[in-house]
Amino acid sequence: MGLQEDFDAASKEASETKEGPLSKISNEQKLTLYSHFKQATTGDCNTAKPGMLDFTGKAKWDAWDKLKGMSKEDAMKKYVDSVAEFKKG
Repeated sequence: MGLQEDFDAASKEASETKEGPLSKISNEQKLTLYSHFKQATTGDCNTAKPGMLDFTGKAKWDAWDKLKGMSKEDAMKKYVDSVAEFKKG
């Protein structure tokens, strides 16, 4: 499979978080997946930073913003690798 197919398969697995193999990952691991997914699909962070009382939104924004400049391909690879690593526990 190519990188895009691997990424799509990993995305599908990660979206099954309620009952799938990634259902028990930490919030930090979820932020890793979120930020690499956003970088791979959208590119550099392009939204305004959430307010300081929006803790979840700010954490997501910060995680994504840290990846500024990372290529789509590198973000996809890291996402696929992270899903595989987190599945192992």
